[in-house]
Amino acid sequence: MALGSTTEPLRSELARALPERPFELNFWDGSTLPSTNGESGPVFSARSPRAVAHALGAPGQLGLSRAYVSGELAVDDIDALLDLLRGWTPPPIERPARRRLLLAAVRAAGIMRPPRPPGVELRPRGTRHSVARDARAVRHHYDVANEFFALFLDDSMTYSCAIFEDPATDGEPLESAQERKLETICRKLALTPGERVLDVGCGWGSFAIHAATRHGARVVGITLSAPQAAVARERAAAAGVADLVEIRVADYRDLDGEQFDAIASIGMVEHVGAAQIDAYAAALAAALSPGGRLLNHGIARLRHGNVEPGPFSDRYVFPDAAPMHLSRVLLALERAGFTCEHVESYAEHYARTLAHWARRLDEHAAEAERLAGAERMRVWRLYLRAARNGFQTGFTSIYQVRCRRA
Repeated sequence: MALGSTTEPLRSELARALPERPFELNFWDGSTLPSTNGESGPVFSARSPRAVAHALGAPGQLGLSRAYVSGELAVDDIDALLDLLRGWTPPPIERPARRRLLLAAVRAAGIMRPPRPPGVELRPRGTRHSVARDARAVRHHYDVANEFFALFLDDSMTYSCAIFEDPATDGEPLESAQERKLETICRKLALTPGERVLDVGCGWGSFAIHAATRHGARVVGITLSAPQAAVARERAAAAGVADLVEIRVADYRDLDGEQFDAIASIGMVEHVGAAQIDAYAAALAAALSPGGRLLNHGIARLRHGNVEPGPFSDRYVFPDAAPMHLSRVLLALERAGFTCEHVESYAEHYARTLAHWARRLDEHAAEAERLAGAERMRVWRLYLRAARNGFQTGFTSIYQVRCRRA
């Protein structure tokens, strides 16, 4: 703590600016700003003056995200935090109050240089959704460690929404629900032996391997992550379908006139962006033979007028990802010459999937932190719960859209 600093003026100004506080805030000097709502609500702990410096250096969600990811600001219960964000709207703080808070914060934190952003923060450079920038964004999310993802995914390494027999209950293992999802996609695509199938955003190869082993399809999977591709090839060989499954490190814009009988795009459309969705749909249409089938499986925003994901998601989780409304995706597919035959929502299923992932990650917390580091572990613990919250509250859904090329 800086010489002569004190948190008392800061606590007083915060109490004045936030007369109703359904949370508790503890400071590094042992003092507390209590909740005005009894004992309910989350407890925040500002572990050092750097927590305040982060908040001052980038006011709003970005500064708070940096304080949290760096470990300078802790919260005892992430689920309680999400409940708070859903049900509490802080009052507006006028300019005189902001000035008083700033002066009090300087007294509390002392004079210091702005702390560096956390090491896991990424701000991509270049043209948004260019091939190079998309590749960098994908690597930021996926090139952590394959072993890290294996700690919370099922045995098939399927990193997308499972389909449960009953998503309202917690009795079914994740493995069987993911197998049901993979089979559902194969069934909707009506795959037959020998057909040539494109798997866009193939991940660690779960769909490609399932389509080859269960339906005799010849699958080309593409991903922008080289570590993912290496594991997918190994898994295909172990499953005995290396002759049917080809995994490439490639962008969907690199297909160069190849033709397929069917395409599965699973968890990919969220990363395309509104500016590229028409080009994306056109590329998929160009890759399909006449009469070919497409299954597009992706997250969609439900509420019109909501802003895109904030700095926490954009800097730490999925840079440049911006789920669109289902209507925009359907429009792009129709413009590209697809006839949409079936649409199905799986929001409850994704909420259950994320609950499985969050629990599994917590069960392997020590190993996950060893593999990914403390900062990234904090990101993932919040991200998995925040994503689940989005599906539970009607902010997002996930849809499977089955189409046919004219």
